[in-house]
Amino acid sequence: MIGTIDVDRSDHGYREWLKEAVRKVQADAQRSADTHLLSFPLPERWGIDLYLKDESTHPTGSLKHRLARSLFLYGLCNGWIRPDKPVIEASSGSTAVSEAYFAKLIGVPFIAVMPRTTSREKCRLIEFHGGRCHFVDDPRTMYEESAALAAESGGHYMDQFTYAERATDWRGNNNIAESIYQQLRLERYPEPAWVIATAGTGGTSATIARYVHYMQYDTRVCVADPENSCFFDGWVHQDAHAFSDRGSRIEGIGRPRMEPSFVPGAIDRMMKVPDAASVAAVRALERAIGRKAGGSTGTGLWSALRIVAEMVAAGRTGSVVTLLCDPGERYLDKYYSDVWLEEQGLDIEPYVKTLDVFLTTGDWTD
Repeated sequence: MIGTIDVDRSDHGYREWLKEAVRKVQADAQRSADTHLLSFPLPERWGIDLYLKDESTHPTGSLKHRLARSLFLYGLCNGWIRPDKPVIEASSGSTAVSEAYFAKLIGVPFIAVMPRTTSREKCRLIEFHGGRCHFVDDPRTMYEESAALAAESGGHYMDQFTYAERATDWRGNNNIAESIYQQLRLERYPEPAWVIATAGTGGTSATIARYVHYMQYDTRVCVADPENSCFFDGWVHQDAHAFSDRGSRIEGIGRPRMEPSFVPGAIDRMMKVPDAASVAAVRALERAIGRKAGGSTGTGLWSALRIVAEMVAAGRTGSVVTLLCDPGERYLDKYYSDVWLEEQGLDIEPYVKTLDVFLTTGDWTD
């Protein structure tokens, strides 16, 4: 008779640490009220309501706070995040700010691997939350550099680009999609005709689209993509190997490769938005509601207004939702700087004119 082989790796100290870490992350969610749904002013005669889900009001100031919380819970519950071992993330900034916050909350080191062009304010915020910035000259090398740092340190490479769509509960549990529909329930058009998202990891668009399908809504989901990103081409040509040979100027969105968390089959439509149009749109947003926002908000807003223009031309009424991803104060040296625009060779005036004419007359000319 062969005896039973039994290996018990129970670790009481680790399990107590894990319980406390999970409690702290979950408690953060309980302390945070939901984010606002702002109304963008449109002519009443159009019969169309445009909203921006203001994710900049999270404790770390961006849409990525939700993602970071989910990723930390995912990593903790999988046993990947360990006491005193660093968490490493490849990021263009906002996810790293939020992950630095959660790393500090549970008492582990954090290293952000980022392009050297990341805004100074994002770097300051990462360091404010106790994180360390590790820069790369070529954004395409962030993945390998992050994995190497994790291997060297014995830490955990969070890998938002792979795990974003897995870590978030897209069926509900107060995800961003469920929140939007709850906040619209007393509006005149509670089921939006369109929701427009932008893609960095692709996790937000996957969450929204899956939730729409799961709840059997008629809402369509559009993803707006900036220049120097492969998502649009990969989606149009159904090419999982599409790539871009340079990084996006719109921080937080656009990727040089088709990320695992981007789910092409879930969405209905994509738009490729010129970077100058994104900047024109965030400046128009400030004129309309008195709020500065990051460039990714402009990419989504440009696409949302273009869809509103289609509805106006067709005589359709309804509501449209897009996202205010993070505050513009992080980008005063970029999207709100005419010097930066000139250095980048971006002329926003034709796009400013398109928006001004549209918001005055209802006529859209690209």
